[in-house]
Amino acid sequence: MSWRYARPSRMEVSDKTTGHHLQRILHYSVAPCRPLPGSRPSECAIHGVDCDEVYPGIYIGDADSARNKVFLRIMGITHILNTAEGSRYGQVDTGHIFYRDMPNIRYMGFPMLDQPTTDISRYFYIASKFIENAISSGGKVLVHCLVGMSRSATCVLAHLMISKKMTAVEAIRTVRMRRDIRPNDGFLQQLADLDNELKREQTYSSY
Repeated sequence: MSWRYARPSRMEVSDKTTGHHLQRILHYSVAPCRPLPGSRPSECAIHGVDCDEVYPGIYIGDADSARNKVFLRIMGITHILNTAEGSRYGQVDTGHIFYRDMPNIRYMGFPMLDQPTTDISRYFYIASKFIENAISSGGKVLVHCLVGMSRSATCVLAHLMISKKMTAVEAIRTVRMRRDIRPNDGFLQQLADLDNELKREQTYSSY
């Protein structure tokens, strides 16, 4: 399956990415309206879950999509990344035990809260490796948090930057074409920091 995303114009690229810059891109990017070819959005409506395929094999969803085992089986989900693991307010209390009757599911959980002060960057490379392992093995991965807009979206954006070599702007535009996402300001700044880090690495590797 071929995949294309919109590259930013030269006017949109600065030497250093900032969280404020990503806020503007997020605000003015295309509203989600285009399902991927071959996707089955009707299944989401039938099962009452909020879930979208934002890149081939990568789904961002809410807590209901992660808890609905019938939906997971129908969609062929093989990996689940819970970016809000826990029992506190705003978290989703699932885990390995919850999916023990689904031996085909591989699970990973991060105990994060949706707060600007949360250090989500510590999970960027771990999340990306988990997602890439799912895709490279021919599987499908559901990345979720409580509502599927901030923590889960941030991890997917980081994956697209790390593994698919997208800039932060390209990643945001790619996901926003298919889902409404709203990472908090702290997460956007951490994505900006990752973007700058990856740019430096690319520059050094070119020498």
